[in-house]
Amino acid sequence: MLSRLKTIFDDAVASVIAAPHEVDSEHPARLAAAALLVEMSRADHEVSEREQAHIRRALVDVFSLSQDEVETLLAAGASSADAATSLYEFTSVVNERFSHEQKVHLVELLWRIAYADGELEKHEAHLVRRVANLLHLRHREYIGSKLRAKQDNAAD
Repeated sequence: MLSRLKTIFDDAVASVIAAPHEVDSEHPARLAAAALLVEMSRADHEVSEREQAHIRRALVDVFSLSQDEVETLLAAGASSADAATSLYEFTSVVNERFSHEQKVHLVELLWRIAYADGELEKHEAHLVRRVANLLHLRHREYIGSKLRAKQDNAAD
């Protein structure tokens, strides 16, 4: 079963690489982050345009991607999220490739998406909590990221 999941994930990564000889070493991390952001937008079973805009802006800001690259990554992230059976597939890649500060920032981005539609649903809060636990964040980092995202959302 694990080998099948790895195959699905590897296929998704391979399908997005533009040139077969140019391997982007950052792509698996980007794909994992995009999939987590997509999962967050789906947590309340209603994907709003505002949530999608937050995801696009996050991918541009965090990874310095063009709009075309963002759209490609977002489609691959959605496809990976569709095929996933657990969050571990993505959080393990994030744990391997992100610094601790980047992990905290990713959790803050998840909170921003959760707050994007003006409501925090219990499923959204639960998902962020699960991801934060899988990323081995301290409770104060989890709460700090939540408070920053909530404050930023109120300012929008």
